[in-house]
Amino acid sequence: MRDRKPQDRPEPRTARELLAEERAGATARISSLQRHLSSIREVSTWTGTDDEHDPEGATIAYERAQVQGLLADARRDLEALERAAARLDEGTYGVCEQCGKPIAPERLEALPATTTCIACATHRR
Repeated sequence: MRDRKPQDRPEPRTARELLAEERAGATARISSLQRHLSSIREVSTWTGTDDEHDPEGATIAYERAQVQGLLADARRDLEALERAAARLDEGTYGVCEQCGKPIAPERLEALPATTTCIACATHRR
């Protein structure tokens, strides 16, 4: 069994602050996208036009689908950040789930929810 506690893992307080900041950003993004989606739905009930055949640009259906996709991405990001916070509590944050080696602090700073080191992430592709 591999040792799951890297010696050069970022300070837990620093990692915790970074995760909290990222989670706050994801939560704000989710709220904003939910409001935007609600406004699209509201506008679509007010308008009786056939926007599917309007040559003037994106349709309401397209815009709604785009915002729904962004909202799904933001929710996945938040879930990944919450799993990262759980790993921090467990003492496994900053350890690659593939090889068990430490994840570089620079990678964790750029991608706080990452679960793999750069070598394993590159190899996986």
